[in-house]
Amino acid sequence: MRYPEFLKEKGSIGFIAPSFGCNIEPYRSGFDNAQKVLSGMGHKLLFGENVYAGDGIGISTSPDKCGRELMDMVLSDDCDVIISCGGGELMCETMEHVDFEAISAAKPKWYMGYSDNTNMTFLLATLADTAAIYGPCAPAFGMEPWHRAIWDAYRVLRGDCLDNSGYPLYELESAKDEEHPLLPYNCTEPRKIQAWTAGFGLAGEKESGEIRFNGRLIGGCLDILAMLCGTKFDRVEAFTERYREDGFIWFLEACDLSVFSIRRAVWQLKNAGWFRYVKGFLIGRPLAGQEDLMGLDHIRAVTDVLAEFGVPILLDVDIGHLPPMMPLITGSVAEVAYTPKADSFRIMMNLR
Repeated sequence: MRYPEFLKEKGSIGFIAPSFGCNIEPYRSGFDNAQKVLSGMGHKLLFGENVYAGDGIGISTSPDKCGRELMDMVLSDDCDVIISCGGGELMCETMEHVDFEAISAAKPKWYMGYSDNTNMTFLLATLADTAAIYGPCAPAFGMEPWHRAIWDAYRVLRGDCLDNSGYPLYELESAKDEEHPLLPYNCTEPRKIQAWTAGFGLAGEKESGEIRFNGRLIGGCLDILAMLCGTKFDRVEAFTERYREDGFIWFLEACDLSVFSIRRAVWQLKNAGWFRYVKGFLIGRPLAGQEDLMGLDHIRAVTDVLAEFGVPILLDVDIGHLPPMMPLITGSVAEVAYTPKADSFRIMMNLR
């Protein structure tokens, strides 16, 4: 696995929009303020041609222009790290204009984003053997004040924080809108990770035993992963064989999927053989899949399908679309420790 150099004290940050751009509120103001904050911290800022574009369908502009912007920034000698301007809907079409062979041959650099950016963070690892960061997009760095999760993402870019314990509260409904674009996360709900283990099912609050597992981190937004499965971009079998001795921790979170869509997507990946050599699962809080349907909740949507692997499954972890989210280094080797009784969680990422 290739690990890029971390962002230096006065290093440069490149912004691109391979998915949505920052052309509407509150994203425009958030992005503008993020520039003030990051430049005030001493960083040189570079901008792709599409960061404020909005003429595309599901992405900032046409897929070929998005792909060209991405490749220009990845191969630029002036840019040290890349932060995506946003998620979106059809970044998959951008991928047809991305040269992963050229990326594999070039000096690696950090790419950070989440949601639709799974198209890049996942494929960088599986196609270009290059680590990436599943973390917040550019406008989040414009919030005032920064939530600890934003500081954590910045510290990961700097190489100062490769351990994370998550956050005590999460946001169920955002207070941010066009008139208040810089508000921080509206964290009102207490986090409660749920743990499933083989032979015991869901762990009760009285259980005090620590659950530990380790493996190479891989995953992202389930909406995107299920779409990539079976395409020409699907080289998961070769990737998992290459790192089979490490085993894998799959982190999965869902955006638009209902509980039945989540279950179907997990079933699809399982039967495509993606979860071979799995050592454990980290499942983020689903955005649209919170509602139970026909007796199925978001817990059983996952555990009923994955139980056969007999590995720990931690659910409602701080990953994904209900912030705050822990920044995760896709491709790193991680150790996870969780104690149900204390709701004590820790993930330690190693670059090897």
